[in-house]
Amino acid sequence: MARDEKLKLPEVLKEIDMSRAAFYRMRARGKAPKLIKLPNGHLRVRRSDLDAWWRDLDSPAY
Repeated sequence: MARDEKLKLPEVLKEIDMSRAAFYRMRARGKAPKLIKLPNGHLRVRRSDLDAWWRDLDSPAY
């Protein structure tokens, strides 16, 4: 089984086409992909968590 890739925050922001400020606002509301804080303080997002977040957004817009 392949290891779950850990994406840097700038990579995630580019993929979801969102500013850092907007991402943190969404995170404060509990609507952002789950973040992992590494021992050095850097933030990462598991590829599987980001993919699950995308799937959860897949709902009709009215």
